[in-house]
Amino acid sequence: MKEVKKAGKRAATFRLPGSKSHTQRTLVAAALAEGESRLRNPLLSEDTELLMGALRNLGAEIEVSPEDVVVRGTGGRWKQPDRPLFVGNNGTALRFLAAVAALSEGTVVLDGTDRLRERPVGPLLGMLRSQGIATRCTREEGYPPVEIDGGTLRGGTVSLDRMDSSQYVSAMLLAAPYARRDLEVVLPGRTVSLPYIDMTLETMERFGIKGIRREKGRCLVPAPQGYGGREVLIDGDASSASYFFLAAAVGNGRAVVENWNPRTAQGDRAFLALLAALGCLVEEAGDRAVVTGGDLKAGDLSFDMGAMPDLVPTLAVLSAFRKGRTEIGNVAHLRIKESNRILALVNELGKIGVAAEERPDGLVVHGGTPRGAEIETYGDHRIAMSFAVAGLVTGGMRIRNPGCVGKSFPRFWQELEKWTQ
Repeated sequence: MKEVKKAGKRAATFRLPGSKSHTQRTLVAAALAEGESRLRNPLLSEDTELLMGALRNLGAEIEVSPEDVVVRGTGGRWKQPDRPLFVGNNGTALRFLAAVAALSEGTVVLDGTDRLRERPVGPLLGMLRSQGIATRCTREEGYPPVEIDGGTLRGGTVSLDRMDSSQYVSAMLLAAPYARRDLEVVLPGRTVSLPYIDMTLETMERFGIKGIRREKGRCLVPAPQGYGGREVLIDGDASSASYFFLAAAVGNGRAVVENWNPRTAQGDRAFLALLAALGCLVEEAGDRAVVTGGDLKAGDLSFDMGAMPDLVPTLAVLSAFRKGRTEIGNVAHLRIKESNRILALVNELGKIGVAAEERPDGLVVHGGTPRGAEIETYGDHRIAMSFAVAGLVTGGMRIRNPGCVGKSFPRFWQELEKWTQ
C-alpha cells in the first residue's frame, strides 16, 4: 500500500523515461535487422524486459546498460526457441511477437499471465492464417496461449473486419517486409489509435524499409526487403508525461517536463492541446514542455479519445475535479487493456466521491469534490498513477499494489515525491 500526501510544492521539474511504445517497436525492428543497432534513452521496465527476453530466445543478442541497449539482429531469421515465450501481461509484445514469429523456422508458443489470456488476439491470427501461417489457440480460440508455425508470409492483401486494437495492424506491418511480395493491410471503417500505426511505420522507415504508403483505410509495405541496423534515440514517453501535466492542472501548479520531443509521433502529445483548451497554460521550448494550471473550464464537455486511449484514466481523474459533466468516448476497447479500464475507473471514481457511469463507448464523469480513499489498481499501472496524482490534491489517497507502475514507469513514485518534498 502506498499513501500519497498532499502536494507541498506548487512547481516541480521531471525527466521522462523513454517511450514504451517507441521502445517496443524499435526493439522488434532491431532484432529483425541485419547488423547492430543502438537504442539511446530506451525504457527499461517490466514490459520491455519481457519483450527483450522473448527476442533473445528467438536469437537476437541484446546487451543492456543504464544509457542504452545494443541489439545484434537476426537478419529476419529466427531460431526456434526451446521454451514458450512468456510475455507477462504485455499485450503489445503478444501481438507483435505473434506476427513476427511467423518468420521462424519452427513452432513458437506465446503465453502470459491470467489477464493476458483474457486479451484477444483472434483478428491477428485470422490475418496470419490468410497468409498461409498455421496458428493454434490451446485453451480458447482467439486467446493465448497460442502456437505459431513458422513459414513465409504470402503477401497480397489482408483485411480486418473489426479492430479493437491497432496493435493487430502494427504487428502485421512489422513482419511485412519479409513477405514474398508486397503486403497491404486494409483497415476497418472505424480505426482506433491511428497514431500508433503511424509510429510503427515511422520506426520501420528509420530501419531502412522503403516505399511504405498509408492512405485512408490502407497501409502498403513493399516486399521483400529487410531491416538494417541503426542508432535510434527513443523519445520521452508522452503517456508518462500526462501524469505530471495532470498534477499541474488539478493542483493549480506548474510542471516542467524534460526529455520532451515536440515533434514526437506519439498520439498522446495531443493531451497538451486538450489541457490548453481546458484553461491551462501550455509552453513548449527545446526539449521541455511546461504546463501551468489555472481555473479549469466548467460546463458539459465531450471528448473523443480514440487517438489517445491510454490517457483516458488521466482525463477521467482530471474530470473529477472539473465543474461539469464530461463524456469520454470512442474507447470501448479499453475493456481489454491491462484491466477493464472503463469499469475500473467508474468503480474507483465512486470511491473518491465522484459519480461516473459506464457507457458502451466509454464513460461519463460528473465533476465534484474528490476525497482520499483506498484505490484498487487491478494490477493496472495507469489506474495507479492517475489516482496517485489525485491524492496530491485530496491527501489520504492509498494505492494498492503500487509496484504495478513498474510495467511502464519504474521511477514513478520517486518522481511524484518531487511534489511533496
